[in-house]
Amino acid sequence: MDAIQPFAFAGLEDAAYKANPWLILEKDYGSQVIPAIADYDTIRWALGKAVGDTIDYTDERGEHFQILLAGAIKKTMLQGSLIISERNFTARFPSAQGYQVFLIDTPPAATGSTAKALTLALRDFGLEVTPAAQRLALFLSVENSYLSIFLLLGGLGLFLGSIGMGVIVMRNVLERRKELALLGALGFKKPALYRLILGEHAGLLGLGLAAGTLSALLALIPNLLSTTAELPLESLAGTLLLILLSGIAWIWFAARLALRGDLLPALRNE
Repeated sequence: MDAIQPFAFAGLEDAAYKANPWLILEKDYGSQVIPAIADYDTIRWALGKAVGDTIDYTDERGEHFQILLAGAIKKTMLQGSLIISERNFTARFPSAQGYQVFLIDTPPAATGSTAKALTLALRDFGLEVTPAAQRLALFLSVENSYLSIFLLLGGLGLFLGSIGMGVIVMRNVLERRKELALLGALGFKKPALYRLILGEHAGLLGLGLAAGTLSALLALIPNLLSTTAELPLESLAGTLLLILLSGIAWIWFAARLALRGDLLPALRNE
């Protein structure tokens, strides 16, 4: 397990075990304290604890002891479990017989054949083989459902926000039609007026995006400081680009609408 490093650790109670984190399960914390490793999300959200905290427990003899959360691992198929050493487990639960869960490492190409062979060989014991990716996906299904809902709501908000921005830009530009007509009478050509409108509103759009992005990053600071936090740079950049392109499209459409036709009637009214 240590050689292939199948799990990434999010935190350890004792940094001295960083090179070989699983050995912390053998560390002696006293007769009444047993070190354990668990999934980070289980520790933080299900237990409401942090690495270094303890949990009161009772063994099969009714004796009380404490489990020390000595390490946390990132997204893992062992979610919902407290992992302790075999020595400590058999000392506290001596009547437990045999092993109930096995982690089997196979080459990707041999996964199917290995599962089939194990199921056939151990069919009398009721062995159930589940791919690690499938088990992890099952654990993450609830989280993914929430993310999908928030993504849908975010997309709806982006759509409505784009329409609102377009309406405001068009109203602003159309209200300035007389001003644009005056600039045209002073010698400004329509291409120059296009550039003037686009430059002015694109600058405001850029400032708005910068302010919104900074505010969002400030709100995310507590989560970013988490050891398991991952900033989705690609999706974030894609969203910002989509907002930018949408804003530029609305500005361009408003400029064309304001500058279409003859501007002289607007100048006469002025």
